[in-house]
Amino acid sequence: MVTPTRIDDLIDVVRAAASDARPLRIVGAGRWPEAGHPVQAETTVQCRALRGISHYTPGDLTLSCGAGTTLAELDDATRAHGQWCPLLPWGDDAGTVGATIATATSGPFAERLGRPRQLVLGLEAVDGRAQHIAPGGRVVKNVAGFDLTRLLTGSWGTLAVLTTLHLRLRARPAVDESWWIRDGEAATLQTFARGPHLPLAVHRTAGGSKGLDGDGWLVRLGGNRAAVESARAALRGCGTLEPVATEVWDRVRLIDAPPSRALTWPWTPLAHRVRAQFDPAGILNPGLLGEVA
Repeated sequence: MVTPTRIDDLIDVVRAAASDARPLRIVGAGRWPEAGHPVQAETTVQCRALRGISHYTPGDLTLSCGAGTTLAELDDATRAHGQWCPLLPWGDDAGTVGATIATATSGPFAERLGRPRQLVLGLEAVDGRAQHIAPGGRVVKNVAGFDLTRLLTGSWGTLAVLTTLHLRLRARPAVDESWWIRDGEAATLQTFARGPHLPLAVHRTAGGSKGLDGDGWLVRLGGNRAAVESARAALRGCGTLEPVATEVWDRVRLIDAPPSRALTWPWTPLAHRVRAQFDPAGILNPGLLGEVA
């Protein structure tokens, strides 16, 4: 295993591997399962040491951090300013920001708070040619052009190794509360989720594994006091409400995570050309996406 501590070190590792046509397995903390197609590589490059917050401007709701920064570290840094990064993917907060973006892993709040491709303003990465690339930027308004940021988000480290992420933040809601509904009907709760009250999440779950009574629906409301009171009043028409601690969502993210499944891209001629442009030697996580020669 190789654990580069600087971007220059990572560039050297990739350059050497490319010259030898030696495959590399790219991981963050190395805790998440692969996409159903294990990488056949003798060398693992762990990016956990590329960590830390390099820029944070609370007034702009933007933050830049190393790919090895954990979600927990990100939460601690933004909480002090009444903000959060709403990635909140399935799993727990011990995972890295880089792995979350590389796999485009969302979670139960994605519909309301945004998916990874909507929350990444820009990034920096090292591609399979050992070139340092930096699409996008650190601010919300960036120059138009080819959207390489979205291309690399969800590419599972097959096009480039993410090193730095520039993220969009949100203000934490003034009122944040969660409710458990055991007797709610699916159609009613789904209508509420799509309605004007903008709940942070509406999630069907088995309550027993989370310390709740039976199966039912978890609903999280957030916003200013007037908005939450209005949403709560509408929610009462969906069933009997029981207040629950917001921390229950940590168990939801961990326990209700969808099972790992084989990930296969449509390997069209365009996909082959894109892969060849970023990684001509085919050394970055080869085989992970089920690609064929």
